[in-house]
Amino acid sequence: MAVDNSTFETINPSAFTTFTFPNPSPSAAASLLRVAVLDSPLQPAADPPRVAAMLVPKHRHSDWIFSTLSGHLQLLSSSPAFSRLILVGDSSPHSPPIYRRPLKDDDEELGVSLQPLFLALSPKSCFKHGIPEVPILRYQDNLISSVVLEICDGPFVGEMVVEDVEIGCGGEASKREFRRRLRFKRMPNLVQTEVRIVPKMGFGLDCVGIGQVEFRLDDSVLVHSYLVPMVASLSLAAPYIEGRIRSGARPKALCLGVGGGALLGFLRTQLGFQVEGVEADEEVLRVSRQYFGLEDGEHINVHVGDALEVIDKLAGACQVEEGCDVGSGNDVDTKFDVIMVDLDSSDARDGLIAPPLEFVRKHVLLSARSILSDHGILAVNVIPPNTSFYKTLIHTFEDVFNELYEIDVGNGENFILVAVASPLMPPSDRENCFLNRLGKAISGVYLNSIKKI
Repeated sequence: MAVDNSTFETINPSAFTTFTFPNPSPSAAASLLRVAVLDSPLQPAADPPRVAAMLVPKHRHSDWIFSTLSGHLQLLSSSPAFSRLILVGDSSPHSPPIYRRPLKDDDEELGVSLQPLFLALSPKSCFKHGIPEVPILRYQDNLISSVVLEICDGPFVGEMVVEDVEIGCGGEASKREFRRRLRFKRMPNLVQTEVRIVPKMGFGLDCVGIGQVEFRLDDSVLVHSYLVPMVASLSLAAPYIEGRIRSGARPKALCLGVGGGALLGFLRTQLGFQVEGVEADEEVLRVSRQYFGLEDGEHINVHVGDALEVIDKLAGACQVEEGCDVGSGNDVDTKFDVIMVDLDSSDARDGLIAPPLEFVRKHVLLSARSILSDHGILAVNVIPPNTSFYKTLIHTFEDVFNELYEIDVGNGENFILVAVASPLMPPSDRENCFLNRLGKAISGVYLNSIKKI
């Protein structure tokens, strides 16, 4: 079906149009390009509006980042100065089974030859002061190679993909790093879970690649950017946790949002916690068990349920001093030494938001506080869409909790907000073995970057 040129004459918030276009490259052998045009849901104030184009990296055209509306929305949200994004890539529905980043980037010539198309797809108002410039944005990440292990569908999160990847490590060309990732189609630019993998015994890193050998999980470290500072928040409660351990009790953690289970496993194996996890989607738990090493059993239990409903149930049970069945048939003691919240918005149109708006309600936070031990902490992964959201979140927390602390993850996106129910216990003169263990398990950088709000 032909595309009406008038479709692109004005900016229409959230309008999304795709079509095919002949590849102008002489070497393309009459192939077709997929062209996608998306107008921002939130229009910048620029007048005339600004338009940008982006060429899909070679062999990655079927990746959800570049082939879905949700992926386009995330790409456009990362460039807020533009009202319209034009994405151009291969029209084939399939990419090679194993992606390997090309050694040479030959897209510059194609970008030049497509400039007339980009101008034709620009709204009339862009020509107020002559022919506008349509910059070509470059998509850059650290992906070197990847292979999809499984694509499946969960009743709550929708489609998801499990993939093994090799990534670049900054300027260290000789250092190779392999990861296993979980991504959701509804937010494909966001890696939901990431764990380190290493070749099985008998292979060295210098002679293997993705798709060439089998890999095994390495759960001794946390590699997801915000999980290390989230665990670092435990240093605030270290004197209390040390006292619990010395009395013969295991410290207890409630994790809202399980994903691949990397945080739960780390708390249990590296720090000796009794862990309860809550995940809304049973298929996510199946994936986490099969691919990410999550194990139910001694000192770790996972439950399928809505995190907010579980908090309410536990808070209600706490008021009558009883255990609470959170959905799996197991009674859960309702007092926790730490609650860790890793929940995000389920709608790509909202942009990246964590925690979801439903969590930032006073009655929810009051329920969370009621199930914390007297000196327990609540650690929340925060991805604020704007400054106003973050300020509102802080004010809401201040109404409920005694003190607030913040850890800047340092990636320009995440913060860890830590709320304490009671004033922090002062450190003891005795050696704090838990704090020593924590320092050995994670980077000391984050232990020293916690600041009081």
